[in-house]
Amino acid sequence: MKKVEAIIRPFKLDEVKEALLEKGIRGLTISEVRGYGRQKGHKETYRGSEYQIEFVPKLKIEVVVDAEDIEKVIEAILKSAKTGQVGDGKIFVYDIHDAIRIRTEESGKEAL
Repeated sequence: MKKVEAIIRPFKLDEVKEALLEKGIRGLTISEVRGYGRQKGHKETYRGSEYQIEFVPKLKIEVVVDAEDIEKVIEAILKSAKTGQVGDGKIFVYDIHDAIRIRTEESGKEAL
């Protein structure tokens, strides 16, 4: 099994969710996060004053899938989250040793 964590722009959530559903991915977790990458934040103007925003608001999507589905998950996120601008985000892929559904105690692929 693999876990995909994707940091994306908040307004891209609906597109990413729909792309994953079209690929047959049924479950995901969303967290509101803040951070910065190469862009080191951005500047905003409010009432004539300029402010440096160091931590940019983003969303973190977490999806755990069978290893055979990893490429279609990555493809769906890449196509739906990309704007071509700095700050589009990142995708991280991790190995998952096991998953257990608490209600039924199923484990492995069946728990997904």
